[in-house]
Amino acid sequence: MKNINFLRTALLATLTSAFLLNTAYADDALKMNLTANKMVKNAEGKVTYVPVSTAPAGTVIQYKANYTNTVNKDINDLMVTLPIPTSMTFTGDAMPASAQASIDGKNYADMPLMRKVDGKLVKIPLAEYRTLRWNIKLLPANKSAVVALNTKVS
Repeated sequence: MKNINFLRTALLATLTSAFLLNTAYADDALKMNLTANKMVKNAEGKVTYVPVSTAPAGTVIQYKANYTNTVNKDINDLMVTLPIPTSMTFTGDAMPASAQASIDGKNYADMPLMRKVDGKLVKIPLAEYRTLRWNIKLLPANKSAVVALNTKVS
């Protein structure tokens, strides 16, 4: 069983997201809670997510960030970013699906990411995706927004 340090990964994602938040907001205006959960299917095929601390290769892990506006003022155009850990491969599942992806953490585009190879546009493999970004157009006062991405342990 591969021992993945999900707490360290969660901390990295929290720091990355906090760094990318618009600094015009007070430090206490936005709270973020990040969780890492393993995807489990029951006999009927229903998917649930359970907390995880270690997982073998091939396990699907969902990173979910819940952003809460803690003040009585709306927040507009909030950009939030979650990194994809190096020990993981993005599955292509992002919630909401409006996420943009990056292979370098600097340049973002709608998915699927494309590149030119021999003069033809081809899809960039999901294994090369390193970061996802969402634009939360409006986070009303005292409300929350959730973003998530699924990864597979490499």
